[in-house]
Amino acid sequence: MIASVLFVRIKSDLEPAEFDRRLLERRPQFLDVPGLVQKVYGRDPDTGDICGIYFFESAEALAAFRDTELARTIPDAYEATDVRREVYELLYALRPERGPLAMEAPDAP
Repeated sequence: MIASVLFVRIKSDLEPAEFDRRLLERRPQFLDVPGLVQKVYGRDPDTGDICGIYFFESAEALAAFRDTELARTIPDAYEATDVRREVYELLYALRPERGPLAMEAPDAP
């Protein structure tokens, strides 16, 4: 079950093709992050900002990730001019049987 979500938004002056190259180069490293269930990548079509949305099995796994070299090097790897990090506790999914958040639906009140 997914318990915590980390949203990271990065502004950078890198060209989109170079940013993508670096994302793809670093992506395999995330496969070995303990407790990381899924990570999705996105780009704001208006600003070019990139986001990573991380789904962790626990708040402890997220906290442990934030102390890793992989997490600490994200701003430098993408020559970030601004980084915004937000942490959320997952409440529920609209369609819990689908996608990266597949889980049992909570009982209705």
